[in-house]
Amino acid sequence: MSEKEDIQIEDDFVSDDEDDTTDAPVEVAKTNLTKRRIIDNLLEERRLQKQLNDFDFDI
Repeated sequence: MSEKEDIQIEDDFVSDDEDDTTDAPVEVAKTNLTKRRIIDNLLEERRLQKQLNDFDFDI
């Protein structure tokens, strides 16, 4: 009976590892998406700033 208990403990340990590995890629994906949005916003801001500088206000 002690062997069965050991197996159950080992099974629980393996399932805990599986849970940890599934969470990590989700966090990485969120981080990458956040970084991409920041970059996109900075590029958009730079583009708009250039348009403002090029605009002729004397019209």
